Amino acid sequence: MRAKKSSDLISASGLIKLMTHAMMGAALGLAFSLVLVLSNPGVASLLSHGGSQAVVVFALTLVTTFAIGATLTGLVFILAEDKQS
Repeated sequence: MRAKKSSDLISASGLIKLMTHAMMGAALGLAFSLVLVLSNPGVASLLSHGGSQAVVVFALTLVTTFAIGATLTGLVFILAEDKQS
């Protein structure tokens, strides 16, 4: 019988890996929002008419969405890597 190995996700290094994925997603979300505003004049016009709160909500929505997606993807990668070894 094989000895049961604890998941790499529960350890400190697993949490650091998840945080790294979340930070990468947040950076990608911020970059995507900047590119979207710079490349699409309609979005820039909507944000300029919405005030400063519209810009914050727009950026935070994209950053949060990308960060959650990257974290879940990182979770799948870590679990698949655990399963292989």
